[in-house]
Amino acid sequence: LANSGFLSLCAHGRVTGLAVEAGAAVSHVTSVWGGQTLRKGTRSLGVAGDHLSRHLHGLLLQSHTEPSALPALTKKVLTQLKEQCCYVSLDYEGDLQEEGSHPPARFQTPDGRWISLGKERFCCPEPLFRPKLLRLSCPGLHQLAWESLQTVPEQARRHVLGNIVLSGGSSMFPGFPERMCLELNLLFRGAGVHVEVLANPRRGSAVWAGGSMAASLTSFQHSWMTKGEYQEHGTEYVHTKF
Repeated sequence: LANSGFLSLCAHGRVTGLAVEAGAAVSHVTSVWGGQTLRKGTRSLGVAGDHLSRHLHGLLLQSHTEPSALPALTKKVLTQLKEQCCYVSLDYEGDLQEEGSHPPARFQTPDGRWISLGKERFCCPEPLFRPKLLRLSCPGLHQLAWESLQTVPEQARRHVLGNIVLSGGSSMFPGFPERMCLELNLLFRGAGVHVEVLANPRRGSAVWAGGSMAASLTSFQHSWMTKGEYQEHGTEYVHTKF
């Protein structure tokens, strides 16, 4: 058993830093210092891949000129459409006002129909930074990252700032690392720091990779529950073990 933020950092060869995870069901921000999760620095956002897929479907229902193609958009197809065509804007308000500023994309559904996407391409992932678009009053992922960093002891903060890692499938949108970096630098404006983020091309499966790496360490063996212990005590033993 291990915190997924810690495992994301392990995948990047680090045991200290800030993990910004955008997954399928939920997004998290976790501060880690020397392998220990700082609970005060943990934040959660109820916007992730599944919510973005539903948001994309709603956007298409509102603006699409070919409603006959929409019934083919199952959850699986919506996920493919989102992953292949959508991206994060670096200037959301500006792109909304400037019609045709970004080229449209075309996607073929399994039944052979074609769907064209315009502003839906960058409107889809925007709730990660503006949850209010989904009628949520919580801060965006970048603001949660900033809040988490404020909880890190001052003597450790610069070290954590230098190790901000992204992970999860919903962090794979083109433009996501650049937007996260841009927003964090705006929040830290005047503080005398320049923020950069680490975005491994394989960050979509960083937690699994980090788990494999951590489990191979002898120092991690205290975090195991053996099959024998499970068979003897059952699932409740996890609360005793950990």
